[in-house]
Amino acid sequence: MDNLYTPESSPASASVAAEDEPTNAQTNEPSFGDILTQFEQEHKGDAPGVQAQTIDGVVVSVTDDGVFVDIGRKREGVLPPEQARNLKPGDHVRVTIAGRTDSGATRLSIYKVFVPTDFTSFEEAFANKAVVSGTVTEQVKGGFRVDIGIPAFMPASRSGAREQADMDKLVGQQIECRITKLEIDRDGDQADAVVDRRGVLEERAAAVREQAFGSLKEGAVVEGTVRSLTEFGAFVDLGGVDGLLHVAEMSYVRNAKPQDIVRPGDRIQVKILKINAQTRKISLGMKQLMPDPFAMAVESLAQGQRIKGKVSRTTDFGAFVEIQPGVEGLIHVSEMSWSKKQKRPADIVKPGELVDVIVLGINAAEKRISLGLKQALGDPWDDAKKKYPIGAIVEAPITSLANFGAFVDLGDGIEGMIHVGDLVAGKRLQHPKEAVAVGQTVKAQVLELDQERRRVRLGMKQLEPTSADSYIAEHNLGDVVTGRVVELREDRAKVELGEGVTGYCRVPKPAAAEKKGVAERPATVDLGSLSAMLAAKWKQGGATSAASAGPEGLGPGQVRTFKISALDAGAKRIDLELPE
Repeated sequence: MDNLYTPESSPASASVAAEDEPTNAQTNEPSFGDILTQFEQEHKGDAPGVQAQTIDGVVVSVTDDGVFVDIGRKREGVLPPEQARNLKPGDHVRVTIAGRTDSGATRLSIYKVFVPTDFTSFEEAFANKAVVSGTVTEQVKGGFRVDIGIPAFMPASRSGAREQADMDKLVGQQIECRITKLEIDRDGDQADAVVDRRGVLEERAAAVREQAFGSLKEGAVVEGTVRSLTEFGAFVDLGGVDGLLHVAEMSYVRNAKPQDIVRPGDRIQVKILKINAQTRKISLGMKQLMPDPFAMAVESLAQGQRIKGKVSRTTDFGAFVEIQPGVEGLIHVSEMSWSKKQKRPADIVKPGELVDVIVLGINAAEKRISLGLKQALGDPWDDAKKKYPIGAIVEAPITSLANFGAFVDLGDGIEGMIHVGDLVAGKRLQHPKEAVAVGQTVKAQVLELDQERRRVRLGMKQLEPTSADSYIAEHNLGDVVTGRVVELREDRAKVELGEGVTGYCRVPKPAAAEKKGVAERPATVDLGSLSAMLAAKWKQGGATSAASAGPEGLGPGQVRTFKISALDAGAKRIDLELPE
């Protein structure tokens, strides 16, 4: 057989004792029986029968090579490092004597280990699937040669090592394994065995995990070792069982990276947040053991306070701003601009941008801070009256249309509205789109400004040339013109100077006092005979005295001559007076 024992493949120190057998006279090599006898004699007293002796010991020292345990003998026993988890000097530990090390020290194990001493005990260990100890002697094709007292082969896939570097380290190591195949030829003193270390390691790891899992409680603070990092967090070894420390639970700082906080091998304290008994998953937290930055921030912030922060991210409903490490506030989209037309937050601010904001509200119970961006920029309506006085001319683009009018962007979040009736003169529109379009830049006049209601009413038709504009352009101060009195008030008369042209004449007190009596008398002026003359005078602007009357005769319906005393083209105002 390939795995037959030879002196080159298995050291005599790891052989198992058997019945006395004669040596080979030709080669002077010990027979399998001699080797088995020697092994039995070396372990006499240590492992009677199949199950090794179990005793209590005290940890003396802990090194990288193993844990030295006082078992009451001349020499201390040694536990392998992988079995000495969390042990420290002075700890009491129950161990099993598993054999000898290369240096002659007693090899220990915290698990039950069987030491076969003859053919029968090997067969019993195989039948009972008992764990035996052995030494890895060399690496061969497909696996390793292992001396368990008889030569054995361990497939690489059952070695428990995944990387080649770990496989290289196995050579010379004492291992514990289970016999999965055993063939012994008693007559020929030959034996062939296959062993499995991986199964033993997996069983023990499962037992450790089960024990560790059962000892953990939600809310407990425990110490663990960072085993590995991922993009979403870190896996922490809690003593045989892993817990997940999500990156969101590592720090109060948003968007922190796991590698910036912990590294593999770090010993850290964590809090057990949740244990799922069904899935055997454990959620851990580290930031829960740190001071809450929100509570500290609340003490230093006040409503209405102006602060500076960095935009951390934007959403459809607003932007989050980091105002202190680990503390964020929300600028709702409605608090980002004074404009009534809502914009996308991403069009107003960008992640990483420093902004000035105003604290609008603090909800300590829900850990929410409301911020305002537009308040920090200043309310444009505070200066609206100065910037847009009545009669001012503005030039701005049309942003939207409605059935009743068009909206114009005046800048700084102020919108003006042009009523459909104020778009064009002399024409009735059914919809603003008949005269203007979105995006078109128009000129308009400020007709009204309501600061409390935040409204500005504009007019376009008011800027179109009218009959009054033409009349004022054709006349000068002091011109004598003809007009018809259409209304008489307390101190002035409204005079029609032409189609769509009106002037106002100051009425002398005597005439004003008699206006009631005059108004009650029917007009005696023959308007039919003067109509042609009046029409001509409106066109030519000349004066006439044919229908002149004194102040005492001023009344509605009368056609009189007046003198222009004032002209205001901007206000389209014409002031008149009676000629002397």
